[in-house]
Amino acid sequence: MDAKDLLKKVKEDNIKFISYQFIDVLGSVKSVDAPIDQLEGALENGVWFDGSSVEGFARIQESDMHLRIDPETYAVLPWTPPELKRARVFCDIYHPDGTPFAGDPRGSLKRALQKLKDERGWTYNVGPEPEFFLFRRNGTESIRPVPHDVGGYFDFSPNDEAVRVRTELMEALNKMGLEVEVGHHEVALGQHEIDFRFADALRTADNVVTLKYTVKAIAAQHGLIASFMPKPIFGINGSGMHCHQSLFDKEGNNLFFAENDPFHLSPIAYGFIAGQLAHARALSAVVAPTVNSYKRLVPGYEAPVYVGWAQINRSALIRIPRYTPGMHKATRAELRCPDPSCNPYLAFNAMLKAALDGIDRQLTPPEPLNNVNVYEMDAAERRERGVAELPGSLRQALEELEKDEVIQSAFSSSLYEAFVRAKWTEWDEFRTQVSDWEIERFLETA
Repeated sequence: MDAKDLLKKVKEDNIKFISYQFIDVLGSVKSVDAPIDQLEGALENGVWFDGSSVEGFARIQESDMHLRIDPETYAVLPWTPPELKRARVFCDIYHPDGTPFAGDPRGSLKRALQKLKDERGWTYNVGPEPEFFLFRRNGTESIRPVPHDVGGYFDFSPNDEAVRVRTELMEALNKMGLEVEVGHHEVALGQHEIDFRFADALRTADNVVTLKYTVKAIAAQHGLIASFMPKPIFGINGSGMHCHQSLFDKEGNNLFFAENDPFHLSPIAYGFIAGQLAHARALSAVVAPTVNSYKRLVPGYEAPVYVGWAQINRSALIRIPRYTPGMHKATRAELRCPDPSCNPYLAFNAMLKAALDGIDRQLTPPEPLNNVNVYEMDAAERRERGVAELPGSLRQALEELEKDEVIQSAFSSSLYEAFVRAKWTEWDEFRTQVSDWEIERFLETA
């Protein structure tokens, strides 16, 4: 879709307002909204906005920023009423002099993917599996989550309200251009997953952002709270965002596939896996970026804790789904530590950097952890097999990030500075808070 097509489309769709959307360093969606009669001018001249108060953007003295519309990202927001019907487009961010803004997470991923295509002729595809909870409001004042249903993993109930809400969510996402493949109940009470077809990493990151705010908007219409928080309730499974990854060449061939390998993996695939394992501890700061993320990444809840790969072991950090004869394009590596609180543009960029480092250095992964229960090994056994652990906290993850130049190279200097500053602030605020657990544990006993 080009500018002319977009103008025609908004007229056909009877759009009244359009949201020019962009993403800050933490992955939050920002929007500049305008009546539809301003769109033609915006397509020609861009949209100016003040970036001085946006996390990771400009300083006060250089606050003017310029949005340039990406017409291919046009989508109608299906929850808006006809008289106020709105659509959205994602935008890239530029300086007033016309140079790309280095602190734009979407633009940064876009440039990295273009470089990959220009220099190697490769496309990086990602298929994420974002999980989320639907909660009822627990009274007017309390925000403590109460699960919306009593279903379990893949449970079916024809009259379950959760099924109706999830079906409405999938319909809305399809209308917005996501090719939804499946939606189902997850393991925990009130937990759900909606999977959509893989695409190149930029479109996939756009789709993740779209899914999150669409789920929240539709849930709110039903009086529910949709949460992508990694671990909202103690003692039950948290929400991850497993990411299936592959590389394709210009002819559409899957570069991961090899006919005669026991796992049907090529040297490129092995280098890809080895690179992500080698940088896993620093990578976690980007793909599991909140203090709450590390309450999900603990033993006993299906989330990966140890750095290893396998085909049949779902506790592994990277899992290789079984090969189906004739399905060469489906050969992929599933990274299981990301969660939906991440900024997908930064996460996919960092995942790609780690993988390319493994490919370029021709790294080989350790022995796969098939038929091995890593949780039953003691520390000495894990060391002997070369199985490292993911960081146990956001602080440890940030310390690993500060030592890893490869993962840092996924960021521009301004993006890295803004991200690390925001994350250390989050850690400092967290460590100085007094939790309910501490009050219950120590108030009368200390």
